[in-house]
Order: sequence, then C-alpha cells, then structure tokens
Amino acid sequence: MGFDENDFFRRATMQVLSSLDIEVAMWRALKFLREFIPADMMFLHLYQRDLGAMRTIAMATPSEGKKIDRLHPLTKEVRTRVEERHPHVMILNEPELDPLGKNMFQHFGTLDASGMVLHLDVEGERLGALSLVAMGRGKFSEEHARLMSLLNEPFAIAFSHALQHQEVLKLKDLLADDNRYLHRELFHLSGDEIVGADFALKGVMAMARQVASLNSPVLLLGETGVGKDVIANAIHYSSPRKDGPFVKVNCGAIPETLLDSELFGHEKGAFTGAISQKRGRFERADHGTIFLDEIGELPPQAQVRMLRVLQDKEIERVGGTISITLDIRLIAATNRNLEEMVKEKKFREDLWFRLNVFPIRIPPLRERKEDIPALVRHFVGRKSRELKLAASPSLARGAIDQLLAYHWPGNVRELENVVERALILSKGEPLAFDDLLGAKSGDRPPAAATPQGQSLNLDEVVSLHIQRVLEMTKGKVHGKGGAAEVLGINPSTLRNRMNQLGIPYGRRARA
Repeated sequence: MGFDENDFFRRATMQVLSSLDIEVAMWRALKFLREFIPADMMFLHLYQRDLGAMRTIAMATPSEGKKIDRLHPLTKEVRTRVEERHPHVMILNEPELDPLGKNMFQHFGTLDASGMVLHLDVEGERLGALSLVAMGRGKFSEEHARLMSLLNEPFAIAFSHALQHQEVLKLKDLLADDNRYLHRELFHLSGDEIVGADFALKGVMAMARQVASLNSPVLLLGETGVGKDVIANAIHYSSPRKDGPFVKVNCGAIPETLLDSELFGHEKGAFTGAISQKRGRFERADHGTIFLDEIGELPPQAQVRMLRVLQDKEIERVGGTISITLDIRLIAATNRNLEEMVKEKKFREDLWFRLNVFPIRIPPLRERKEDIPALVRHFVGRKSRELKLAASPSLARGAIDQLLAYHWPGNVRELENVVERALILSKGEPLAFDDLLGAKSGDRPPAAATPQGQSLNLDEVVSLHIQRVLEMTKGKVHGKGGAAEVLGINPSTLRNRMNQLGIPYGRRARA
C-alpha cells in the first residue's frame, strides 16, 4: 500500500486509546481506518460466557459513536467458533457460509454485506470482539485483515479499560444512590421528627430555618440531652448542602493525643503507627457540614487549628506541609458556658467570637413541659416498633401528670430512657411510672433518709456509688481496672448515666 506500517500502528493506537468513553474512541478510530480499510460501521461485542451470548455494547459510524445494548444468543457451534484462539481476524465476505457470520448478520437484518471480526484477548482470556461491516459482498482482503491484526493489542487494552471505567461509573452510581437513601433515612430519623416544633421549640426551629440556607457557623447551646444533634441534623438537611456529607464529631469522646489526627488527618509516617495517609473528619465533610459536639472539650492546641479552619477554610494534615482548601459549613454544640470559659482562660476568645455568630439556645425539658405528652406518644410508638411489640400500650391514668411533675435533669434523652424502661416492664399493661420516678417532683424535694442518715433517693444513691467507684479507680472510666469494669457495665452506658446525673469525667473532671 506504500505506507509506513509503524506510523499506521502509532496513529491508529492514538485514536483507539484517545478516550475512556469507548464509543468516542471507536468513532475516532473508524474515521482513521476508513483511509485504509473499507468500513461503514464498527461494533464492539462483549462475550458473556455465562449467558452463552454476545452483547453488543457500542457502535460507530462515520458520523457518530454511541452506546447500545443488544444481546445475541449464540448456538453451541458459534460459541465454539468464538472461543477458538486462531485466527485473531476472521474475514466474512460471504457471511451466510459461516455460522458466526450468519448469526451476526441475521441479527442486523441483512446478509448483503461483508464483515471482518477481530477477536479481543487480554492475558489469554477472550473478552469479546470488534467487528467491521461494509455494505456489499467481497469488500475485505487478507491485507485488510493483516492491518487489523496489528491493532489487536490496542483495541483489547481500550476494551478492558472501558469495561473497568463502566464498572467504576456503575459503582459510583450505586454509591450515590446509597448516599441518597441514607440521607433520606437520616432525615426521617431526625429532620422531620422534631417533636415540639410547633410548640415550645417553635422559636428554635424558626431560627434554624433562618440560618439553614446560609454558610454561617451555628452554635447550639443547651444542657445534655436536649436534642442539639437533632437540631444540627435539621439545619443540614434543610440547607443547600443536604446532598453533601454530614460528619459528626464528639470532641469529648476522642483522646487528646488522637484529636488532631481525627479532625485534620495525617500523612504516612507522621507518627508511630501512621502506616498510611488518612483523611480527617474535616476533609470528609468537604462540600457538606461538620457538626462538632461538645466543642468546649477541645484542648488549646486543637482550638488554635480550629480557628484557622474557620478563618481560612484550610487545614494541614498532621505531618503535612500542603494546605488543603475546604468548602464546609460548621455547626458546633456545647452544654458548657463558653463565655465563662473565656473569662477563665480555658477557651480562646477569638475562637469564641468566630463560633458565636448565630447562637441558638435549646431550652431544657423542664422549661417546655407542654411538649412532654407529644414526646411520650412519639417515644412509645418508636420504641414499641424497635422492641417489636405487637401493639403500643396505652398510658395509665395519671401517668402524664407524674411525668409533668418531674424535674428531668437528663432532659429528652432521660424521658426516652424512662419510656423504654416502662415498655420493657409493662408486659402489655398500661404504662405507669410510679416505680420509675418514685416521689420525685419538679423541684426534687429532699429525699427520705435511713436511720443512718443515708439517702433513699435512687438517683442520689446511684450517683454516690458511681462517684465512690471513680475515686477507687482514680477517675478512670473505661479499660482494665476502670469504673465500667468494676460496675460490670458498658463504658458508653456508664458515661450516659454520668451525663444524666451530672457527674463530670475526663477533661471536665480535671477542669
């Protein structure tokens, strides 16, 4: 043909490998090959051995390339021909005389054409085939077949990469679908189940809606158990960032030595045990929201780095030197008086000013007792489903009055636990809270005492016992020899109980 074969291979390979979108690469390759080989169409086929079929996944004409999805069942005779290793290129100038050609061209609806099939193998495994079609008989020669055989490896590599690319896109779509599903589930668990939104929390929800559409930091203030995390969820899922990540961090639950690594990530080798690079919580929240619960527990060094994030929207991983720019919205929460901590030099004043842009105070349950009946109905229904009870039990006469008379130091979380305990003990009977709440009233009057002067109030007895055990363990809560092990309960259960009873632990106990 009077041309440079190496140049042909180089130029053809550039077209074949020019795009991960295989239909685009085929269209470019066909336009190039038509200078040397008569071809009106090009098809790419995936051999599906498990189905005994050939699936056509893409085609190209001189004007376009496009994805298609056509499945061609193969007879046993044709499957045998497909799996033959030689020749790599088959000429089908009279397709009705060959089982493979007849099968292929009958599916296209014509036998008045010529075909050439290039089998594509990668590492000894037959992936599929590339077919060229030219209208009319006797269009392809042995020279054409020789030129196509030169392109076996480029087309096979492009085909393999395209299949992997499609798999990545498929997994990406599945992940996005899973994320959308989880976002909906989280929203149902929190954002649309804020009991009291039309009553005592009406002002809180108005403020949350007002700030949701903005990127301003939000500071949620309130006692433990009032539902700060629920309001944070509502803000995020009502914002333009609702399809982005929502990352929650309990600043008081992460050991101080690991806090920087957890929040900002680390580079490989940054410290002993850092065997690989790790993204921190801030990076994971990029294009979404990060919720820093118990932000008053942050140690001084972490406060400095937090200030830089708020000022510059940048972080550096531990052991790293490159600044990483982030697009995040920050919601913080605390049950502590940060203003007093600033005066006591326990919290940075500049960080406090940055956080206190839009504070929202969530009132404790004792200040919104009108929500208790609705909360009880909500928890009875939800906990009955979780406990797989046949039906939700009714409330005994006077049960709500008892709950209204109680002070609720543990707030909504304590009410939820009280309802769950009552459901477990009720055995199908109407729910009454006599044994659970005893003689406690709204002002928690002095408890009766034993002749030895010891309180009989259950919470006070439990609180005293836990504090004695903490003295024995020198404040250690979890791990070997910790208070949880001595008491025979889970450390998380113990911490929750200590929060309800107002017993400090960790950095709060040392403050």
